[in-house]
Amino acid sequence: MMRSIFKIFSLFFFSFILSTAAIAAEHGTAQEAEAMVKKAIAYMKTNGQEKALAEFNNPKGSFVDRDLYVWVAENNGKAIAHGANQRLVGKDLRTLRDVDNKAFIEEIMTMANNKGKGWVDYKWPNPVTKAIEAKSTYFEKSGDLIFACGIYK
Repeated sequence: MMRSIFKIFSLFFFSFILSTAAIAAEHGTAQEAEAMVKKAIAYMKTNGQEKALAEFNNPKGSFVDRDLYVWVAENNGKAIAHGANQRLVGKDLRTLRDVDNKAFIEEIMTMANNKGKGWVDYKWPNPVTKAIEAKSTYFEKSGDLIFACGIYK
């Protein structure tokens, strides 16, 4: 009897661990988001703006990974690259608000101009699950551009 209970418990425990690992693998981490932003800045410096923006805008490119994607905006808020939603390219992102009416892009722009980099929390549709989820975006200012990548929590 004890062996049966132990086997059932063991199966449940390992199933839980495997399912948790599978879910975690679908989401990017804070470290991966920061690394992607740094990689994007370096890529643009090495390859030039035209080639970099084409790669950042490519949904199958090297700057889209699971639910992670790079977006880039000019200092005035105009998006010049967006790995998950091409319709945002050319738009003034400062008008965007999350479901709680938070002007998160304004907050990103202000912090980028004052501190150079940081994190901002808000709620946003996940391009993988299509659900509204808590999100935190890491950003860095490089020259007149702001590079960003967010994680879903």
